[in-house]
Amino acid sequence: MLCCMPGVAFVPALLVGWSSAAFIISYVIAVLAGHVEPLVPYISDTGTKPPESGIFGFMINISALLGVITMYIRYLLIEKQNESSHFVKSSCNVFSLCIGLMGCIGMGIVATFQELSVPSVHDIGALVAFGSGVVYITLQSIISYKSCPQWNTYFVCHIRMAISVISCIAFIPMIVFASRISMTKIDWTPGEKDYTYHFVSAICEWTVAFGFIFFFLTFIRDFQ
Repeated sequence: MLCCMPGVAFVPALLVGWSSAAFIISYVIAVLAGHVEPLVPYISDTGTKPPESGIFGFMINISALLGVITMYIRYLLIEKQNESSHFVKSSCNVFSLCIGLMGCIGMGIVATFQELSVPSVHDIGALVAFGSGVVYITLQSIISYKSCPQWNTYFVCHIRMAISVISCIAFIPMIVFASRISMTKIDWTPGEKDYTYHFVSAICEWTVAFGFIFFFLTFIRDFQ
């Protein structure tokens, strides 16, 4: 199917498919191994202990690389479109790319430094990845509106902005509730101390993560 996609549409398609698989496979293995509870663990919790830690680290690093490639192609695409339309400043496009690359670096940090081994570095990487990611998709949504109607439909722009808004809204309680948790652990059970903070924060984290995935899914048509 990927080979039949015109242009470079296979790049965001591969990013979406690979990243989704990374999250789901790690989750399934971690739950079956009894390392985490099935009910909404943190994404990082599903990639902390072996054997899922190796799979998680490998697949997330590949996702970060695919993210870099996707964002760079998106940057080149906008630059090319901008030559005739002049709908956005080149500096804004460059800034958006830099923010996106920071997010990919954060993903690499998350994949490399395990949550229980080096928690401070892991948390910084997660904050950079999610924070930069939210800013990146918001900027891309704004750029998409500016490119209408020549290079984008308003329907696609509305979808991108909706995903951006939901991700931004989820990002705030994710950070707030995570900061209230007083212990570092991966196996949470209902009723214990700080479980509510963990539960709400984890739901928001999954929301933001799959918000990114659905956002990049909208790039497929552009990349054709």
